This record gives sequence, structure tokens and C-alpha cells, in this order.
Amino acid sequence: MKSKERPYVLYVAEVIYLEISKIKKNNPSFTNIDAVDNFIGTKTYKTIGNGEFHDKWFKQLNKDDFIDSNTKKRIPKETIKLLEMQKDMMIKQLIQFPSLYYTKSHYPLEISQRAFDHLWRICESYELWCKETDQQNLIFLNIID
Repeated sequence: MKSKERPYVLYVAEVIYLEISKIKKNNPSFTNIDAVDNFIGTKTYKTIGNGEFHDKWFKQLNKDDFIDSNTKKRIPKETIKLLEMQKDMMIKQLIQFPSLYYTKSHYPLEISQRAFDHLWRICESYELWCKETDQQNLIFLNIID
């Protein structure tokens, strides 16, 4: 890939990835699994999981007449539809039942495991994009290695 311009569908992935990276950096003994686990339930997680992240973004895009503030290009309607689908998927996958996260045996419940798996795949996708666009400096967790 020649373009290093981040696709719109990776905006939320970058936010998640950088937050998880920050958690790991602040806790050197954490594994990637620990960092993802600790991301679940954070303010950022809740904002993405309840749709507020995308709602704010859509509101700003609408205000800007769907012109990207960085590239100054109009965002196609098809891309907006994809982002709306992404929002719906995030709400479904990151469903929030914090008091039910673990069973008494300390194993994640299926619903929590689904959220974890979704976050893990998002981080993998972000790293793959970084690798494909030769942006190794953006890879902090080395999930795909």
C-alpha cells in the first residue's frame, strides 16, 4: 500500500489500540491480555460501547458538511454507512455488564469474552494496517507477531 492515510473505519481502532497500549506502558508487568482486560470498563470503552464515540464524530462530520478536517475531502456516503454499521457492531460486541464480567471461578463470562475477542481483533487489524503501510513506529503491542 502506498497511501499511509488511515481509513475511516480504523479511527476507532486507533483510539482503542492507543488506550490499550497506554495501559500496558503504565503497567510494565501486564501482558497484552491483561491490558485488554483492563481496558474493558474504562471511560473510553464505555463511550465506544454505548455509541457516544460515533455519535459525537457523526455530529462533527455533519457540522463540517462531511468534509474531513485533515484531508479536506468529502467523505463518501458509503463510508458513512460503513461507520454507522461499525457503531452498531461496537454496541453489540461491547455490551456492558461490568458487574457480570467474571464468574465466581474468575473465568470471563461468554458476553465478556465476546467483548475481549472483539477488542483483540480490532488491535490485530490496526497492527496489520500499520504493517501494510510500513508504519512500524505505530506498533506497540506486537499482537500479530
